[in-house]
Amino acid sequence: MAGFEVHRGKLRVYFQYQDEKCREPFGPDTPENRDRAKAFAQVLDYELSSGTFDYARHFPNSTRVARNTFGHYLDGWLKSKEREVAASSIRSYRNKSNRHIRPKWGDRQIHTIEHVELRNWIADELNYLASKTIKEVVAILTQVFELYVASVKASYNPAAGIVVRLPDAQDPDPFTLEEIERIATTPTHRPQPMNLMLFMLWDGARLSEGIALCWEDIEDLENGLIRYRHAIVEGGWKVTKTKRSSRRHRLLKPAREALKAQHAITGHLKSITVEVMDRDNRTVRRRKVRPVFLNDKGTPFSGDQAIREKFWRAHLKKAAVRYRGPGNARHTFISQMLSTGLVPIHWIADHVGHSSIQMIQQRYGKWIHADGPDIHKAVEKLLEL
Repeated sequence: MAGFEVHRGKLRVYFQYQDEKCREPFGPDTPENRDRAKAFAQVLDYELSSGTFDYARHFPNSTRVARNTFGHYLDGWLKSKEREVAASSIRSYRNKSNRHIRPKWGDRQIHTIEHVELRNWIADELNYLASKTIKEVVAILTQVFELYVASVKASYNPAAGIVVRLPDAQDPDPFTLEEIERIATTPTHRPQPMNLMLFMLWDGARLSEGIALCWEDIEDLENGLIRYRHAIVEGGWKVTKTKRSSRRHRLLKPAREALKAQHAITGHLKSITVEVMDRDNRTVRRRKVRPVFLNDKGTPFSGDQAIREKFWRAHLKKAAVRYRGPGNARHTFISQMLSTGLVPIHWIADHVGHSSIQMIQQRYGKWIHADGPDIHKAVEKLLEL
């Protein structure tokens, strides 16, 4: 039941809303105001029981109204994610929230947002975005509403049931052996990114892992025994993506040769101190390392942009090789190993730190016809046909 009471010489109304007792100021304690407060309490009772109560309409200046906006819950969700995901993911969440979500829904009372409104907004106002981006925006919306539902013990998530379908993933577009040969033999005055890309093409590391490789990770340079412990994402050092990604293996000969060539350039340099974020995205450890690959400024690469725009694109053009991004080196290694018909897929998964053999089969199970063995002849010979 709604009612009114005197508090510090003034009137305030009280009522039960979302399982909480709410109190809002109603003005000076006068006989006239008491009559008005009594009548207003009856209106509140009716609206609360009929489901037509609008907190912001009756109490627009209430602190509870500010706490009940979508923006308030969005801020709370972003805050909680800071303890769960990497800094790069938080930046992505904030960017999508501030560009697409907050301008539309930030000031709205969250309980007034309807399912059909969200669908119309996605169809009409987000239509210019890529499907992947729309899917990520909807995922944020859904999780913010889930936070609201859990906070107020509500049962309705207006974003539930909204599905954004993605186009079929494009097949990997690896370099052929002939293209790799042209890349390797085309002259360059920039040996460091060249050594990096040759190393990547023949070891299949993620680019973030390759640029974070340190001489402390090279256990035996002559025999090519290395381990991956770090990654660099948007300039920040962190441990590898998963525990499986923290791997130790031997290099193939071309990767060993690229590493030996790089050792002549940076193998003698002094160590630097870096802060490495652990997998919990909270614990930071300081480590002294000697990075293998450095940019033109003599510091570790912060990502793929400097490699792509200052070296790779121009080098491929000079080598007369169709452009594919630096990350394609990983696709190339995996596809080349599969194309031999001899390398076990379990070995490939362990070597590149991939968590799913099934995903390798689905995504990379594509023969490079220019390089693969002639299976038909091999079968004819085996069966004496």
